[in-house]
Amino acid sequence: MKAFVFPGQGAQYAGMGKDLYDNSSLARELFEAADSLLGFRITDIMFGDDAEALRQTRVTQPAVFLHSVVAAAVAGEEAGMPDMVAGHSLGEYAALVSNRSLRFEDALILVAKRAEAMQRACELQAGAMAAVLALPDEKVEEICAGIADDTVVAANYNCPGQLVISGTLTAVEKACELLKAAGAKRALMLPVGGAFHSPLMQPAAEELREAILATPFSKPVCPVYQNVNAMPETDPERIKQNLIDQLTAPVRWTQTVRNMIAGGAGEFREFGPGNVLKGLIKKINSDVITL
Repeated sequence: MKAFVFPGQGAQYAGMGKDLYDNSSLARELFEAADSLLGFRITDIMFGDDAEALRQTRVTQPAVFLHSVVAAAVAGEEAGMPDMVAGHSLGEYAALVSNRSLRFEDALILVAKRAEAMQRACELQAGAMAAVLALPDEKVEEICAGIADDTVVAANYNCPGQLVISGTLTAVEKACELLKAAGAKRALMLPVGGAFHSPLMQPAAEELREAILATPFSKPVCPVYQNVNAMPETDPERIKQNLIDQLTAPVRWTQTVRNMIAGGAGEFREFGPGNVLKGLIKKINSDVITL
């Protein structure tokens, strides 16, 4: 069985999508529709060489989403239809376009609102994230839970031995010291502007809730394995609620990939900038085909 997967924020790079635009009339149509819907020419930023402009959350999230959806659309018949889909954090929105849960236009508007809501949440309370390498997930969870006077939680279960924590700056810094003392190979602060997938994103979740509930979702053509529970979902109402909860819950990518394989996935196709997910999937299970 075939799984389509879509990356999240951090996969962007200067010039992303220009090759698709130059070589496909369908890609040009989608990129130009996005410029119109967003009210600014995101393609000028994506196709340009200003990496700093591309790193702004309000640009990054719709840019990664747009590249992913366009890449899947251009692949078209060659890629076929997926038997299941999943996306890493932001990538879940592209996955929901791929399995026909969301129209492209509706999903793009939601992604833009998500980016703005997350940026405002970051401005309300500064946060931080750090990557932790070569320490069991359970040990990371235990150390984070032990910092009881502040907020720090496991945010991204990327693959065995690679977990990202998220919370207030002081709590993340303290956790990094404790994690290195406990044997972590690395506990490295990440260059991000907020505590994504932590309780600090609650204001963004509340802001996004109204927009998600007001957006029409259709019955998908195949299951989406969602970040919050790593389980296949086909019910539109459940999908909506999981999208809302996603902002404050961890991305269970390791568990998602394992469950997709248990569900029959033998081939994973990554659509979007870069190949981060391809690498993570190979670390989770080296036997599956990744493209």
